[in-house]
Amino acid sequence: MKNIVVIGAGTMGNGIAHTFAQSGFKVNLVDVSQDALDKGLKTITTNLDRIIAKGNLTEDQKAETLGNITTFTELKNAVTDADLVVEAATENQDLKLKIFAQMDEFAPENCILSTNTSSISITKIAAATKRADKVIGMHFMNPVPIMKLVEIIKGYSTSKETFDSIYEMSKTLGKVPVEVNDYPGFVANRILMPMINESIETLYNGVAGVEEIDTVMKLGMAHPMGPLQLADFIGLDVCLAILNVMYDGFKNPKYAPNPLLVNMVMAGKLGVKSGEGFYDYSESKKAEKVAKMFAK
Repeated sequence: MKNIVVIGAGTMGNGIAHTFAQSGFKVNLVDVSQDALDKGLKTITTNLDRIIAKGNLTEDQKAETLGNITTFTELKNAVTDADLVVEAATENQDLKLKIFAQMDEFAPENCILSTNTSSISITKIAAATKRADKVIGMHFMNPVPIMKLVEIIKGYSTSKETFDSIYEMSKTLGKVPVEVNDYPGFVANRILMPMINESIETLYNGVAGVEEIDTVMKLGMAHPMGPLQLADFIGLDVCLAILNVMYDGFKNPKYAPNPLLVNMVMAGKLGVKSGEGFYDYSESKKAEKVAKMFAK
């Protein structure tokens, strides 16, 4: 596989494109607007400069990486010669099903179609295509260029050939692939999201404040980031979407999102991306100041 298509130039998409391009693959980066593509390329350039500053990349390697990326606003034109497509659009089931139906129509027959979904059924996504054996999950972690883990999720009809090919390719990216079966939330979010939800429940019930909850988990459980800060980093809207997928999938009340999380999302308090969540990011992207609503 040489020609990679990444759909979505947002946080995950540009990180995935960056990772493939830096590993020597030719990448077509697709988004519906040129502004989104320009923003994605700017983020990739900034992240490459950070790697250079640490002495782990040269200016020539940066130029080569950026030269490996071509942008497109039309999916049909981008996937003509694709060996692998990685979909990294918004975590919305209807949108993903639509994209996969289009990819199936336009991509070559031997092209593998993968999704970076963090919770939606691979089997359901595959059902939108006529090549279910070539559909698989590649759940990268954020920030993609730094985090080593990739969950490789097999749908009901994913072939062994497809799985083996993606598993081995992930290693060439410097990642550590982990085989996972297709159940809501997979492994990472099936464990992480209930912890985040329980942290919000603890805050909601007045057991402790934002900083106190995060401090307990950082110092007591050796977590590098507290769960409420992590929720802000992921995006509270994304956390809510994943919990809803798990609740719908398992019909188990332990996955039901806390009312505080629901209200914060409705109010547009989404975390770092909106400037406020459990912490206030108006002056710094670091979780240094508790949001006014939760301040003592």
